[in-house]
Amino acid sequence: MNTDPEEEVVGGVAVAILTVYDDDDGTESPPVTEINVILEGAVIKHDLPDLAADFAYLFGLMYAMDISYPEKMRYTFEAIQTIFFELGSRCSQRTRSLKEKLLL
Repeated sequence: MNTDPEEEVVGGVAVAILTVYDDDDGTESPPVTEINVILEGAVIKHDLPDLAADFAYLFGLMYAMDISYPEKMRYTFEAIQTIFFELGSRCSQRTRSLKEKLLL
């Protein structure tokens, strides 16, 4: 049974990965029932197999739909794109500095 209507959960969210767990029954880590990609306040992709696939779908959809990174998370997305995915050579000074520190 859903306890939170979808509109309440995703309304106003620009970009997110939503992980839904079974009800907390006191165990340390309740089982994941669903993993979703959210773009511009709507659930785009349901029931992905794992978090890594969800993450890849998120970046692929943002690239394919030419969606700008959210301003508050711009450097996070830029670092993931340029350092970890090795896509693109242009990056901000902050990202370049992080990349140099990680390569030491």
